[in-house]
Amino acid sequence: MEYAERLENVTVLGAAGKMGSGILLLTAVEMADLSLKPENKDRKFVLNAVDVSDEALSGLMKFLRDQVRKIAEKKTVILRKVYEDRGDLIENFDIIDQYIFDVMRVVRPTTRLEAAYESNLVFEAIIENPELKVKLLSRIDKNNSKKPWVFTNTSSIPIHQLDEQAGLGGRILGVHFYNPPAVQKLVELIEAKNTLKEIVEFAHTFAKNLKKKIVPSNDFAGFIGNGHFMRDALHGIAEAERLSKDMPLYEAVYMMNKVSQDFLIRPMGIFQLIDYVGIDVCRFIMSVMNPHVKDEDLHSNLLDRMISLGVKGGQYTDASQKDGFLKYEKGRPTGVYDPDKKEYVVISEFQKKCDEKLGPLPQPVLPWRTVIGNPEKNEILGKSFKEINTMETEGAKLARRYGQRSREIGKKLLADNVARCEEDVNTVLLTGFFHAYGPINDYFN
Repeated sequence: MEYAERLENVTVLGAAGKMGSGILLLTAVEMADLSLKPENKDRKFVLNAVDVSDEALSGLMKFLRDQVRKIAEKKTVILRKVYEDRGDLIENFDIIDQYIFDVMRVVRPTTRLEAAYESNLVFEAIIENPELKVKLLSRIDKNNSKKPWVFTNTSSIPIHQLDEQAGLGGRILGVHFYNPPAVQKLVELIEAKNTLKEIVEFAHTFAKNLKKKIVPSNDFAGFIGNGHFMRDALHGIAEAERLSKDMPLYEAVYMMNKVSQDFLIRPMGIFQLIDYVGIDVCRFIMSVMNPHVKDEDLHSNLLDRMISLGVKGGQYTDASQKDGFLKYEKGRPTGVYDPDKKEYVVISEFQKKCDEKLGPLPQPVLPWRTVIGNPEKNEILGKSFKEINTMETEGAKLARRYGQRSREIGKKLLADNVARCEEDVNTVLLTGFFHAYGPINDYFN
C-alpha cells in the first residue's frame, strides 16, 4: 500500500485531547494537501476524529477551523498555485476559505469507535493508561479486516508491551509527538522488536512531510524524553526536600525552581515544568516506568502528598496553566503551595530572603530568552558556567549538583541502551524541551 493510499482512511483516538487535537490538525492538513494533488483526484480521504464527548468534538472542530485559517494565511502563495485552475478563486480570502473547506471536509468527528474499523492507520492519543490502550487497540484490530497500522503517542509505555497484549503482530510504532504537536518540531520514533520495517519507513516519510525532527529511541519505558525528565524532576524534588530540613518546604521549592531556571538557564524551573505537564501525569509516568528499572526507585512521596491534597497542576482547555506547586497569574508564578497549611504563600513575602540565601547569579545575568537564539550561545554559556564553577554560594553549589546530575542521567540513558548516541539525548532536550544546551556536556566540574 503506497503512502497516499495508506492515508485514505485514518482514525485519531482521543482527537479532542491536548495531544490528539494537534495530531489531528497535522494529519488533516497532510491529507488535504494530498487530496489536492492531480494524481489523487479520484481518492477519497477520510479522517475520523474519535473522542468520548460530543461537546469536546464540537470544540475540536472550532479549534481546527481557527488553526487551519492561520496555516492558510501563511501559505497563500503556495495555495494560489494549488488552485490555479480555479478561475472563481480570485482574492486571497477566497483561496483561504476554499482551503479551510478542503481541510475540514476530510474530518469526520464521532464518538463511535466503530469508525476506526475501516481505517488503514490509527493514531492512538488517549490518556497514558496501558490497560485502556490495549483494550481499544485490541477491539479495533479484531473488527478491522484491513489490519491497520497503529501509531501510539505514548510517552512512557514500552511499545512491545502494547504490541504483545493487543495482539498487533508488529503493526505498531511509538510516534511520540511533543506538546503542542502543531508547534513542537520533535518526534521520538520507537520501534518494538517486531515492528514492521515498512511502518518505520512510512513514519519517516510522514514526519518529514510534517517538517518534524525525528529522533529514534530504543523501546525502554520512558524513552529518551521522559527518561531524562522524570529523573531530572526527582532530583529537583529531592533537593527541595533536603533543603526543607532547615526552611519551610515552599521556600525550598522556590529556590530549586529558581536554580533550575535562572542558574541553569532553562525556559522553566523544574517545578514549573512539573506543573505544566501535570503533577498527576508525572506521577503516573513514573509508575509506568518504575517496574522496568532495577537500580533506582522512580517515585516521589511529595508528588503523592500533593495529589492527596487535590493539587495536580496541568492545563485548562484554553491552554492556561492550572495551579500546582506554584500559583499562576497571567501565566507567571506568584505563589508556592505550603502542604502543611494547605494554602499558597505569596512569593514576594519570602523571595528576598531566599534570593539572599542562593547568592547572586553570574554576571551579566543571562535569561534563557536572550541566550537561546544567540549565534554565540555556546561561548556565552561556557563563560557563565565557568563562573558558576568558581563560585561558592549556595545557588552555585546547587546548580553544579543539578548540572552534574543531568549529565549522569543522560549518560545512563546511553548505558541502559535507551538512546543510541549522545547527540540523540541532547537533541531531545534541545528540541523537545527547548533547553539551550544538551545535558551531556562539559560545563560542570
